[in-house]
Amino acid sequence: MSKSTVIAISRQYGSGGREIGKRLAEKLHIPFYDKELILLAAKESGYDESLFEKLDEENKRPLSYLLSMYSNSMSHYDLSLNDQLFLIQSKVISDLAKESCVIIGRCADYVLRNQVNVLSVFIHAPIADRLARSIDDYHDDPETVSEKIRRVDKNRATYYNYYANEKWGQLTNYDLTMNSSILGIDGCVDVLYEACKHQIR
Repeated sequence: MSKSTVIAISRQYGSGGREIGKRLAEKLHIPFYDKELILLAAKESGYDESLFEKLDEENKRPLSYLLSMYSNSMSHYDLSLNDQLFLIQSKVISDLAKESCVIIGRCADYVLRNQVNVLSVFIHAPIADRLARSIDDYHDDPETVSEKIRRVDKNRATYYNYYANEKWGQLTNYDLTMNSSILGIDGCVDVLYEACKHQIR
C-alpha cells in the first residue's frame, strides 16, 4: 500500500468480524490487532493484562469527557481505574494508527475519528447464522451460546455507548456496514480490500 490506511472493525459476536479483519490484514500485508492490544496496553502502563480484559465489563464516562479532563492536566490517577485503562488503550490505538493496520473493536473507530485514512466498519449477521458459527467455528456450548451472544453483544454495546457516547451498531457511525451472511467471509474481505484502495487515493 502506497499510503497508510487503518481499518477499524466493530462486529457482532458470531458474525465473523475478527476472521474478516485478519484475512484482510493478510491480504493487505499489514499488522492485525485484536487481543494484541491488551498486551501492548499492559506493557505501556505496567498494569496486569487481566485488567484490560475486564475493561468492557464496567464503564463510567464517555471518551469526550475523559479527554477533556486529561487535556486540562488532570492526572491519570485522578480518574477511576477503568477510565485510566481506557485512556491508555486509546493512546496505544492512536500510536498504532500512525501506520497501516487493522484494529478490532475497542472503540477504535471513535478514538481515530479525526484521523484521515481511517475506514470504520461494522460487521453483522442474522442470529441464526451467528449461532451456527459460534457453535461450529468457536466451539461454544450449544446449550449456552444464545446467552453468550446476548451477553457479549450487550457488553460491546455498553462499552461503546459509554466511551464513544454514540450508539454501537448505528449505521451512521460507520463508513461501511456489512452482512457477512450475504457476502460471506471472503466476499466481505474482497469488498473491504477494494474500499481500502479507494480510501487511500
